[in-house]
Amino acid sequence: MSVTAAAKDTEIAMALSLPDLSRFEMECLRRLWTRGEASARDIHADLGGTPSYSTVRKIIERLEAKGAVRRARMEGNAWVYRAAVRPEGMIRKEIRQFLNLLFDGSAAPLVQHLAEMDALTVEDLRVLEKLVGPGGRRAARGRAKRKRLP
Repeated sequence: MSVTAAAKDTEIAMALSLPDLSRFEMECLRRLWTRGEASARDIHADLGGTPSYSTVRKIIERLEAKGAVRRARMEGNAWVYRAAVRPEGMIRKEIRQFLNLLFDGSAAPLVQHLAEMDALTVEDLRVLEKLVGPGGRRAARGRAKRKRLP
């Protein structure tokens, strides 16, 4: 098995072990990543009071059932939670699903759209070039080179 195939298999296995989350579940999880630990009330306050506190509490219970968060400790009558999944893994999983859904797994059309929307700066492009160009992290891992965008 090639290095590229092994890396792809590892990425797929990691993605399969991560939970599928709704947009709002992901938003609550992002608040936990930012804070480190938080109660449902903390997250509710971070969200500006909408939706209701009981809805936020229910979402956190769902996140716990999915294995995305865990209880850290009790503070008074409230549980304090912490993320059980790392941001990097969840972000990669979400991006992979997005690419598969809209672009048949290819990142080039996404980058093209971002460029057309003026969502990429020259500095962003330099960073990307360092990552995928000769000697970049991607090249160092032995992944196959892809065509550059015009």
